[in-house]
This record gives sequence, C-alpha cells and structure tokens, in this order.
Amino acid sequence: MAELLIVALSIYGYALFSERFSMSAVTAPMVFTTVGLLVGGGGLEWFDLELEGEGTSLLVEATLVLILFTDAIRIDLRKLRRQAALPARLLIVGLPLTILAGTVMGAAIIPGVGLVEAALLAAVLAPTDAALGQAVVSDRRLPVRLRQGLNVESGLNDGIAVPVVTVLIAAVAAEVAGGASDWTGLAARQVGFGLLAGLLAGVIGGRVLVARIGSDSVEGVYRQLGTISVAVAAFALAGVLDGNGFIAAFTAGLAFGRVAPDHCSGIGDFTEDEGELLSAITFLLFGAILAGPLLTELTLTTALYAMLSLTVVRMLPALIAMIGSQTFIETRLFLGWFGPRGLASILFALIVLDELPSESGETIFSVAIWTVLLSVYAHGLSANWWTGRLAQRLENEPDPMPEMEQVEELPTRRRIL
Repeated sequence: MAELLIVALSIYGYALFSERFSMSAVTAPMVFTTVGLLVGGGGLEWFDLELEGEGTSLLVEATLVLILFTDAIRIDLRKLRRQAALPARLLIVGLPLTILAGTVMGAAIIPGVGLVEAALLAAVLAPTDAALGQAVVSDRRLPVRLRQGLNVESGLNDGIAVPVVTVLIAAVAAEVAGGASDWTGLAARQVGFGLLAGLLAGVIGGRVLVARIGSDSVEGVYRQLGTISVAVAAFALAGVLDGNGFIAAFTAGLAFGRVAPDHCSGIGDFTEDEGELLSAITFLLFGAILAGPLLTELTLTTALYAMLSLTVVRMLPALIAMIGSQTFIETRLFLGWFGPRGLASILFALIVLDELPSESGETIFSVAIWTVLLSVYAHGLSANWWTGRLAQRLENEPDPMPEMEQVEELPTRRRIL
C-alpha cells in the first residue's frame, strides 16, 4: 500500500503546482521520473514493486493499448491526405532510416549484440513521444504545419513500429534457441491475426455503434465507453487468435476512425485524463523500478549509444528525409532533435524483457531504458527554449517559408489550450 500512497501523493502534489510547471521547462515526465528515481531501487527504496509483477504487466498492456488505439483514431486520414508531406517524409523516409542507422550503430558499438538484436533495439527506440517536449506540439507561436508534422509522426510511428518489433522479437528468440523454432511462421501469425482482429473489431464495432447512435439508442457516456471497448475487444480477440494484441489495437483504431469519424472527437476528450493518469504512473514506475536499479550499471557503450540514438541516429535520417523541402536548416535540425523516446519505447522494452529472458534481452532493455531516461530530461529541458527561438526566427522572416503554410490542425494527445 505504500507504493499506492506514493503514486497518489505524487500526482496530487504535481496537480497543486501544475500551472506553474506548464509555464516552465519542467515537464510532467521529468517530475514523475525524478520522484521514481528518488523513492525507488536507486534511491530511498520505499517503492518495492516487482518488475515482473502482474500489476506492472497489466499497467503496461493497458497503457500501450490505450495509446495505440487513441493515437490511431485521432489521426483523421482524410484531412491528413491534404497535408501529409511533412509527416510522410518523417515516417516513410525518416523512420526506416532511423531503424537502419540504429541497427548499424548498435552492432558496431555494443559488445555481444548481433545484427538482429541491434535491429530490435533500434526498432524499440524508433517511436517518438511528443509529450516529452510538450511545447513542441502545443506552443501556438510555432507554425501549425511544424507542430502538426511532429504530432502526426508521434501518433503513427509507434503503431508502425509494433509489427517490426514483433517480427524481430521472434527472430531474436529463434536465434537464442539456435534457430530451431519457426520464427517466420510465428511472426506471420502474430502480425496477420493481429491485423485481422483489429479490422474485425474496428469495422464491425464502429459500424454497429454508429447505427445504434443514429437510432438514439446509446446514452452519452456510453458512446465513449463503447468506443474504448472496441480497443479492448481487438486486443482480446487477437490473443484468442494467437495474434499480437497491440497490432490489433492500432489497426482497430485506424478502422474505427475510418467507419465512425464523427464519433472520434469525443473519445479524445474522454481518454485524455485516463491517458495522462496512466502516463504519470508509468513514468513514476519507470524511474522507480526500471531506471533506478540501473543507475549503478551504466557503461561507456550504453551511454554512447544512448547519446547517438538521440542525435545522429535520429537527426541524420530526419535531415535526409527533409531534402528538397525548401525549409530552413534550423527547422530540419529542430525536427530531427525533437524525436524524444518515451512511453512506447518503455513499453516495448518491457515486452522485450518479458519475451526474451536472456542476456541479449537484458542488454536491449538496459540500453533502451537509459536512452529514454536521457531523452526525458534532454528533450524536456530544451523544448521551450528551442520552440521560442525557432518561432521568433520564422516570425521575423520576410518571405513565407514552406513550414509556415497554414494547415488544418489535428488533435494532440493533450488538448492545446
């Protein structure tokens, strides 16, 4: 019960000063991670929760399902088609190059890590989390097109990374077992049945809900509860079919958003508080039971990879992706730097640790956790400063630049006030 009291008091304490924090360089992930580091295994040791415990696993799964589903439904694909150039560059060109660069870097500098393990580590760290630098997607001084690009990238790349992580986990598991298992068949079942479960839940659930709402048969709050149940049903159905539930949740969100677009805006408001709560708890647990115990185990190669992952591995692909965009060089550097690693990478790392109880799994987990820990503070502290600097630079530019083009704004994980 002491752990529950710490979580409650931490959230309550942050709430009392949240307005002041929102105007500073200190982000919520920084605060909750710091609290976790202080009270957890690397600090006062007041937080005695098992990493492999059922409660931790349930929180991980619930958080990732909610993130994947709501990220998918809040991206309006019809609107996105008219303004997809910038996020498309980051997703279609930047994301694969980021995984490739991370693979080469990992295999080159981390002892005992082969090419497949390095690829898995790179895929775990490929998704970005705009919430770690909230000002980047919420500061209205910055042009909508820039905020939108990073917002859409962050919303879609975690879902795109799920099947990649799934396939690579199967490949590493087969390699650890001496190649005896049919990892390609396992990966195909996980991805294929995950997609099938997501499509069935999203399309059928969306169409039936729309029909019932149209006949005034659904009470207000149950529109949102019914929508969330689609995500849970997709995840559970995938498990029944031996598919990947996270792929199913993301696919269900895309399908639901397509067949029931008029009912997606309300779910964003409904899940914002729940998502913020799960995020706060996750970052506190991240500091207490994931990062804290690793504070005394930092190696030179882990530190080097973490720094390179947040700089060269992310920024060089982003710069390549933006070739020919006619945007400022500083804008391209800004887009490259603000690829923070957050919730999705934490949750993927935990899945790797659970699925790969081996030395390679522990190495991937450790490097990923250190990279996220560095990202929490580096991106959080730099967000306000660089956002203000770039906004001022663009405002003073006499000729309109491509990044200043007006586009329709899509919702973020947190409402922009």
